[in-house]
Amino acid sequence: MSKLTIVANIFAKAGKIGFVKAELLKLIEPTRAEEGCLNYDLHQDFEDPRHFLFYENWESRELWQAHMKAPHIAELKAATEGAIEEVVLNEMSQIG
Repeated sequence: MSKLTIVANIFAKAGKIGFVKAELLKLIEPTRAEEGCLNYDLHQDFEDPRHFLFYENWESRELWQAHMKAPHIAELKAATEGAIEEVVLNEMSQIG
């Protein structure tokens, strides 16, 4: 299988932006060390600071799925329960 690109849009609830940002930043180091992670970059929208975006590239979908079961992902979900309004994940492949 070809490389997998993930675009993850995360929207913090009002009043929780700084908290969510701090929790998302904790994911970067352990995720970049995972097998199959080619890049894992966090962005924040200038116009809407509630909107965070992870742009990720993985060697395969299977390795990304293993990442989604990693302890640091479970810790993020537990820590941010009630602080995140919406998460939209897109699994994509580069075509050009």
